[in-house]
Amino acid sequence: MTPERRERILSVLNRRQAGLTVVLENIEDPHNIAAIMRTCDAVGIQEIFTVNNKPPRVKKWGAKSSSSANKWLTHHKYTDVHECIKVLKQRYDKLMTTHLAHNSVSLYDIDFKESVALVFGNEQTGVSEAFLEAADGNFIIPQMGIIRSLNVSVACAVSIYEAMRQKTLAGHYDKRSLPDEQYNTLLEQWGYEEE
Repeated sequence: MTPERRERILSVLNRRQAGLTVVLENIEDPHNIAAIMRTCDAVGIQEIFTVNNKPPRVKKWGAKSSSSANKWLTHHKYTDVHECIKVLKQRYDKLMTTHLAHNSVSLYDIDFKESVALVFGNEQTGVSEAFLEAADGNFIIPQMGIIRSLNVSVACAVSIYEAMRQKTLAGHYDKRSLPDEQYNTLLEQWGYEEE
């Protein structure tokens, strides 16, 4: 392994954000999954959660187009929505769903200095009732046009880049946030070699 590669791996791992995750519920289009994975890697999200309790349209989500991003992420897969919610509630301070409702807050009103899990629902039906009931709140991305929704991969990108902006201003990327055990496991998985 070259010194440059070693430095790159350490730099990426030192900026991974333990307090931010994305949850994808029954997302059907593999291209959306792939785009979301790439964006998660880009902003320093290490762990993503997927819930799929519907028959999948493809055997392996984003198998080809996300293979490069999938290698660098920790992907937790669930078929039971309540099991996933239980884990998320234990690990994150807030569970926020993308949902257009009278009590939804703007994306820009979420405090991403806290530990937050963002839930994005199915392209047609949105987030399930189970997630809506378990959520600490709903959020929307402010829009000025006639159409009131964005493609799920675009909505996710806009949301987690806002999270990155807030976390950058708060200095979260200046210090390591992954627990030691996870950090060391990832170093080994990523093929890091000491000189």
